[in-house]
Amino acid sequence: MTAASITGRDVLRRAIAGQRRPIVFASALAAGHQAGEALVPVIIGVVIDQAVAGGSGWVLLGWLAVLGAVFAGLSNCYRFGARAAERAAERSAHDLRIEVSRRVLHPRGGAETGNLAGELVSIGTSDARRVGVVDAIIPFGVAALSGLLVSAVMLLRMSVPLGLLVLLGTPPILVLAHLIGKPLERRSEAEQERSAHASGVATDLVAGLRVLKGIGAEPAAIERYRRTSHSSLLATLRAARAQAWHNGALLALTGIFIAVVALVGGKLALDGHISVGDLVAAVGLAQYLITPFSVFAEVNSDLAQGRASAGRIAAVLSAPHAVDGGSAALPSPATGHVRLSAVSHGELREIDLEARPGELLGVVAADPGDATALLDCLSRTADPASGSVLVDAAPLSTVDPERLREVVLVAAHDADLFAGTLAENVRAGGVRTAEAMTAAAADEVASALPSGVATAVSERGRSLSGGQRQRVALARALAADAPVLVLHDPTTAVDTVTEARIAEGLTRLRRGRTTILVTTSPALLAATDRVVLLDGGRVTGEGTHTGLVAERADYRAVVLS
Repeated sequence: MTAASITGRDVLRRAIAGQRRPIVFASALAAGHQAGEALVPVIIGVVIDQAVAGGSGWVLLGWLAVLGAVFAGLSNCYRFGARAAERAAERSAHDLRIEVSRRVLHPRGGAETGNLAGELVSIGTSDARRVGVVDAIIPFGVAALSGLLVSAVMLLRMSVPLGLLVLLGTPPILVLAHLIGKPLERRSEAEQERSAHASGVATDLVAGLRVLKGIGAEPAAIERYRRTSHSSLLATLRAARAQAWHNGALLALTGIFIAVVALVGGKLALDGHISVGDLVAAVGLAQYLITPFSVFAEVNSDLAQGRASAGRIAAVLSAPHAVDGGSAALPSPATGHVRLSAVSHGELREIDLEARPGELLGVVAADPGDATALLDCLSRTADPASGSVLVDAAPLSTVDPERLREVVLVAAHDADLFAGTLAENVRAGGVRTAEAMTAAAADEVASALPSGVATAVSERGRSLSGGQRQRVALARALAADAPVLVLHDPTTAVDTVTEARIAEGLTRLRRGRTTILVTTSPALLAATDRVVLLDGGRVTGEGTHTGLVAERADYRAVVLS
């Protein structure tokens, strides 16, 4: 149940390798831009020595034309290089978002363990963007290095001491810049972690807002988010202070280095070792060096943040799967014979339960934890600690979860709708759209909407009422026409008249198909062939709904309360 181990370095390496061609192209153009920038003060120095000092107008015009050509070249290099770098960053971030989404949605699960939904969203968006930025800054780092090399070569031509000063002084500054960036990397990782957690808490609170209001828990929820948000704020402030210290330290370091270059150049000019034009060029190059060193500071900062984000992405991608894969196949066509034998999982304690082929079985759970554990086993979200779950005599633990969903469909109580039309949401389940909508009473929802089934539904179905969302989600599950359909409380938000109609439609549409209803609704249970009562993690009763109501006080307490 372990996924391939992936490190933050692996994520960064793949992000860069995946955009190798645009990065190389952008690096070449950006290097041309910085080389042109470095040549500008050199050409100005030549103009002073050859044209101004010599008094030749034609020579002056010639060098001004050269200067114009250099400016035109470096301008276009920057324009197209920046475009290519940004394209590489966006594509890399997009690829990472797809990879994180694929891992989160993997049928074998596991990525959600220890992560709130909002945290996973933050990792798939904010962290992916920061890693993508690394692809954009690499060309500018290469360009800054190219500018330094051109500056050093030009200074060597003017004076060996000046050139050596730049060549030998740059590597120590780069090493110091890397060391200065270490605290920023740690603070950035903490900032992203706290921010993602705050986002996850906020997402959960918004999703459960109705429940919180219903139980009067708003003050506790507000206090929880206030603490989480405050923790995120403190982490952000610490990261901001680390960023300011990092930038200030690098600025001071590069400023001292540039001042030393300018002073050495001035001393050489006073001693007559270099000409006036060379001095102007040397001072211009010393001022130009601010640019590549500023770029190095930005590159180092973005790399520190990118490494931290890459580590968080790697943790999701390498998260162990919740269940093993499998190579076994379920019989085709499936008869839908479901059997749990001595299953222990979560709240369940060695239960035996059977749904016969074509049976409409009701399962009443006195404890919601029993229902959750049962659904986990049937959907293979998790494998039981002991015992076996079989469909048509095939153990589910040997079947790949993705193949399992072709036969067994577990429709969760809180299933979400997608942005699109009502018809598109139902068609997402399968082909029996019209019949499914009628059985789920979703045709009434369509008739109440301005454009019927063509009415647009907002994200997660927020434009619909709770009862309307439930009916559309139920229609989607019924449209799949799965050999085994497991429904969890599909009618908690609809009125009793509609619920009775749904019970009738469900019985009619699912005739000959195995259906397991995990519910406490009397209307739905009355339509079942048989009902099993779960209490304390064990099967404590079995029979028809009418018989259990008449004979079992504990059953009446759960169903009729």
